[in-house]
Amino acid sequence: MTTEHTESVPRVDPSTTSGEREALEQWLDFHRATLAMKCEGLDDAQLRTPSAPPSDLNLLGLVRHMAEVERGWFRRVLAGEETQWIYSTEEDRDRDIHVTDEDTYKEAYATWQAEIAHARTLAAGRDLDDLGVGKHRTGRTFNLRWIYLHMIEEYARHNGHADLIRERIDGATGD
Repeated sequence: MTTEHTESVPRVDPSTTSGEREALEQWLDFHRATLAMKCEGLDDAQLRTPSAPPSDLNLLGLVRHMAEVERGWFRRVLAGEETQWIYSTEEDRDRDIHVTDEDTYKEAYATWQAEIAHARTLAAGRDLDDLGVGKHRTGRTFNLRWIYLHMIEEYARHNGHADLIRERIDGATGD
């Protein structure tokens, strides 16, 4: 049996007068909260609802995907941790998006929030110009500023997808 997710997600508008690092962190948190808001009030079946054929993109999959993205950029690239993917496999690199009836929002949300908390810990105490000690799959090195900007872009793009998926599910719209 699925249960409706009704947890209220606080979202704070970023300051219009903050410094660079504060602005980057606030905008990233804003977009993290936006994705959580798009999932509010839906049960697991609704969260698994695909956007529109032929795509199988869904809100639960987006949450799982962003857990993978947080892990990839902060753990692997910034900190150089050698971690396994959470959902993706060699057989199905998009397993984060390819959800089953057994996959739940409760698990995905907890995993995503744990990755966000770990990302914050890894970024704390580093300067924006500090280079990650791990390598991206392209072999390139990235500084923390670039990672923050990329994460904001990644969330913003997927929040646009989430807007359309949510509207398809129950007609809810908003920012």
